[in-house]
Amino acid sequence: MTVLLPGVALTDHVFTVPLDHADPGGETIEVFAREVVDPARQGEDLPWMLFLQGGPGGKSPRPTGADGWLGHALRTHRVLLLDQRGTGRSTPVTADTASGTDAGLAARLAHFRADAIVADAELIRRELCGGRPWETLGQSYGGFVTLTYLSRAPEGLAACYVTGGLAGLAASADDVYARTYPRVRAKVERYFAHHPGDSARLDAIADHLRDREVLLPDGDRLTVRRLQSLGMCLGMSDGAARLHWMLDEAWTGDRLSDLFQYEVMMATGFVGNPLYAVLHESIYAQGGATAWAAHRLLPEEFAEDARPLLPTGEMIYPWMFDEIAALRPFRAAAEIIAARSDWPALYDPVRLADNRVPVAAAVYYDDMYVDEGLSMETARAVGGVRAWVTNEWEHDGVRVSGGRVLARLMETVKGVHGP
Repeated sequence: MTVLLPGVALTDHVFTVPLDHADPGGETIEVFAREVVDPARQGEDLPWMLFLQGGPGGKSPRPTGADGWLGHALRTHRVLLLDQRGTGRSTPVTADTASGTDAGLAARLAHFRADAIVADAELIRRELCGGRPWETLGQSYGGFVTLTYLSRAPEGLAACYVTGGLAGLAASADDVYARTYPRVRAKVERYFAHHPGDSARLDAIADHLRDREVLLPDGDRLTVRRLQSLGMCLGMSDGAARLHWMLDEAWTGDRLSDLFQYEVMMATGFVGNPLYAVLHESIYAQGGATAWAAHRLLPEEFAEDARPLLPTGEMIYPWMFDEIAALRPFRAAAEIIAARSDWPALYDPVRLADNRVPVAAAVYYDDMYVDEGLSMETARAVGGVRAWVTNEWEHDGVRVSGGRVLARLMETVKGVHGP
């Protein structure tokens, strides 16, 4: 069935795929994807563009119309919005579905990394497109998946667009967080400079939380370190403003307001995307254990008792699996995943160096989440990559630029912007 919304015709698809592609006769799961096309061009033989969402653990966007990057893509393409395995409507991984032994759950979740997502995409491409190569748009983690795709099945790709997602090919989790913490500190300083009263507001809330118990609407205790995790948004275009307005209405008299408590719960609860927390460091794992890298490398300046209190960024810490309801069922499995030392390689440097698929990548110079230095090392190491370095946009540039970022990348592949 096709649903029409302003400027878009939407058709849902559900595919059955192996949980473990190395065992095609074993357990299966469902993977959901939504086809989007300009209603006036439904009957045309348009090229396909597969959208790879950021995360890990994030579902694809739910369109309400032909706006932004999607509207630009629909001028020339038929778009497939993929709910990567375990997200959205793709046999979702949630606190309610976490079951079995801890070791069994950890082993199961190991099949939800980029290599499995690529294998799903190839199965879908053959079934939906008759084997015809398609183009991809990878946002953030979707760019990591793109590099795995180029390593494992480049024959399925006609062109790739990457926005804020050129991963370091050999960077460990330790390498990543050693670079990430200074960038988070820079974003925090910039945030405090734009909103000079917010540092004192955070300190006051932290002092309040040390003296008394505050329970969020779902029963979780609001701790200082959970308060700090609100800084995860500071790398987005509207992140500083969103955090500022949360703090602006944090108090009702001498107590934290119900609105503030609800907003904190929603922003830090991982209810819809526990995979983000469970698998976050494993996206950097190729061989050695990650061993809670973000926790081990946490600088003293980010301590809970430090003043001014500094928000943290896109880091996942062991305490989250004790203090956040949606993550507690994954506590033991997350420990097993953090200790695993035999992860298979996600990237093939030799094959990537010989890549002939055209790749256009937006690299955000001030990106808080994906290090510009590592991204440029990858751009130089992968054949066919043309990188556009810009500080005009934050990490969500493809979403907020009204289609301009994607347009630039598509023009680059066409040769408009030269080598």
